[in-house]
Amino acid sequence: MHLELNFLIWKVVCVMSNKKEFLNLGKQPIANKFLRKNEFEDEFFYNLKVVFDDDTKLVSLKDFVKPELMFNEDYVYHTSLSVPMVEHFKNTAEMLMKEFNPLTVMEIGSNDGAFLKNWPNDYTIGVEPCGNFAKVTEDMGYQTYSEFWTTELSEKIKNDGHVDFDLIYAANCICHIQNLDECFAAVKNILSKNGVFVFEDPSLLRMLERGSYDQIYDEHAHIFSVTALDNILMNNGLKIFRVDNLSVHGGSNRVYVSHLPVHTFLRFRPVEISVRENLQREYDFGINNFQTYEMFSERVNKSKNDLVELLRELRFIRDKRIICIGATSKSTTVFNYCDIDESLIECITDTTPDKQGLLAPGSHIPVVDRESVNLNDYDYAFLGAWNFKDVIANKEREFVENGGKFITHVPEVMVFS
Repeated sequence: MHLELNFLIWKVVCVMSNKKEFLNLGKQPIANKFLRKNEFEDEFFYNLKVVFDDDTKLVSLKDFVKPELMFNEDYVYHTSLSVPMVEHFKNTAEMLMKEFNPLTVMEIGSNDGAFLKNWPNDYTIGVEPCGNFAKVTEDMGYQTYSEFWTTELSEKIKNDGHVDFDLIYAANCICHIQNLDECFAAVKNILSKNGVFVFEDPSLLRMLERGSYDQIYDEHAHIFSVTALDNILMNNGLKIFRVDNLSVHGGSNRVYVSHLPVHTFLRFRPVEISVRENLQREYDFGINNFQTYEMFSERVNKSKNDLVELLRELRFIRDKRIICIGATSKSTTVFNYCDIDESLIECITDTTPDKQGLLAPGSHIPVVDRESVNLNDYDYAFLGAWNFKDVIANKEREFVENGGKFITHVPEVMVFS
């Protein structure tokens, strides 16, 4: 028994020895767990540290948070409340329909149906562990499995009479799944022989280039490079044949995957030049070198110091009022890492009703409806949703015309109008 235990400990140490920690963002709450004052005492926190796997080149959280704490019937992010994202999913569905003409479609992480609704009900299903959203898509007429994505679930779906799927799609979801081997094995199990698996997630390269460390939070178990995905997918009998670089969510990759053509009955999809170009760009940037991540950590620390110094000067020396636009997961990371609270930023506006009237995770800054405040009463607005900078600036043109200025920390801490 002791011998088995010692072997187990040795095995864990050997596996972990290839994972090098490079960033510590401190004590963080559940990024989307907005709360009331009487819930402060029981608020959950964890240590947000990030590691680089020298074998696979994968960047991940050092310690994962239990999925049930993040994804449940109280989940508050409604995709359909974001006009740019609704348009994005509509265009994506039209493109996939035109190019691949799938007869059967499944979405992993279907949220409130922003992507599903563009497909016929009869041959399309969703997988969504958050019960509140699973009910929404069920009411829309789409069979939805309110469970986490596993090989066991893929078998259950097949046993329920569903044929293998010609298109499996996921957006900002695969990076949430902690066990990637399990995830990709489940995809392989239920992807039709000539089917395509298409998924979108934030780009590690864009995060490193921009210094946008706020892409890192509890839900993002991994931040993907094409390099790491290529390694892990190949180990699971799948291959990348195309990569699209997207602007959504501050820079994402849309990755197209098919079965490895190990059998003659499988259609051979040639690896397109976009894959080689992305791999080369990542290699040139230094994505395989640990020194790159050490430099990123130094940049993140400077960003924190610069932001806190700016906010303190504006608030305590120049007596300016500051508001935040966007109660995002990104802002949760920034505010908790930088120890920003209500003394520096008075409140956060957000369009999501389920967040309004509550307090932001960890920082406990009040979240209010945009229509309930006059932005002209404030001198500065911090962009919690900096990835929608242009949309916000156009929408809040009156604020700028009255002398208001925006603050962002990406790609560096700056004030602009």
